[in-house]
Amino acid sequence: MFAPFKHQAHAYSNIHVETSVQDADPHQLVALLLDGALGAIAAGVSAIERGDIAAKGRAISKAVAIVDEGLRGALDLQAGGVVAQTLHDLYSCVLLRLTQANAHNDAAMLRECSELLAPMRDAWNAIKPQRMAA
Repeated sequence: MFAPFKHQAHAYSNIHVETSVQDADPHQLVALLLDGALGAIAAGVSAIERGDIAAKGRAISKAVAIVDEGLRGALDLQAGGVVAQTLHDLYSCVLLRLTQANAHNDAAMLRECSELLAPMRDAWNAIKPQRMAA
């Protein structure tokens, strides 16, 4: 019934995401990446539960790209010291579990990934820097 509008809804979604990214400061970018990874993981769980293997693959691939290229790839291991190394190890663990979940169609493994990333997202949002008054 609404199929003709699917393309427009997708285009709107892309514009909203692009605008959010363009207007974001570094703290907001990390928050967007964490939210995006968690959303993709949730979509993967849902796809597994529905038996939609193609959607599962797309969702997990998106989560992998966000965690690997966006979160882990942005770490400065030399300047970040122990904190950056710990995050690198956490993201590597999440990537391994995402890959295993994909290979085994295992929603429980995906939920583990969410359980690792959600506290990070919550802590990150809790330290949100205050904007200076203009």
